[in-house]
Amino acid sequence: MASQSSVLLLVLLLPSVVVDMATASASEGWTNAHATFYGGSDASGTMGGACGYGNLYSTGYGTATAALSTALFDDGAACGQCFKIICDVHADSRWCRTGKSVTVTATNFCPPNFALPNDNGGWCNPPLQHFDMAQPAWEQIGVYQGGIVPVLFKRVPCVKEGGVRFTINGRSYFELVLITNVGGAGSISAVSIRGSQGNWQAMTRNWGANWQSNLYLNEKSLSFRVTTTDGTTMVFPDIAPSNWQFGQTFTSTVQF
Repeated sequence: MASQSSVLLLVLLLPSVVVDMATASASEGWTNAHATFYGGSDASGTMGGACGYGNLYSTGYGTATAALSTALFDDGAACGQCFKIICDVHADSRWCRTGKSVTVTATNFCPPNFALPNDNGGWCNPPLQHFDMAQPAWEQIGVYQGGIVPVLFKRVPCVKEGGVRFTINGRSYFELVLITNVGGAGSISAVSIRGSQGNWQAMTRNWGANWQSNLYLNEKSLSFRVTTTDGTTMVFPDIAPSNWQFGQTFTSTVQF
């Protein structure tokens, strides 16, 4: 998966690597925030997380990821969203890599720390908009010694390699489906499931990118209808064959 992650990062970083900060700060869609980093130089400490994506290397997210503060995470509804981030040299040029940008996927939650003030350690406290980025991603825009930098950010479409992936966990009468590698809007607003010869049934968000149903669908092929937060809906018919097993992952041939 290392090569896949490398390809993904290359695709994301090619457009507009050099950013005009004066234009960016005045352009519609750019928002002020701050960014720190975590997880170590190899991002090993970012695995897992509140979105439930698990091993970010094997699921294709790599090291271009971030944990979002409460104001951005939206109780998990932001999982999978992509953000383009640049260091705000106008606010503090000491620790910025001028003209550099990085695009990250939201894969985790940065919890508040109410024991610390918002401007001194409590960076993820509401109502702050803050990105705790995987260290390799953060170091593309900031100097390590700085630790925290002011940034400008905006939502951008997610560019993902390969199809949407459905990992089916749970047990009989309880399907917990993790949906990953979603392109376009990246985040999901609604999911429905259908067993062979059955009707569509709405699923509910269990946590992060995990959606659940309470149906007995063993020995039935499974189809999914997924709506992303920009209103785009796609149907993935019979993505899992009738002999599917809990713990398996199935990948579509199409992408948002």
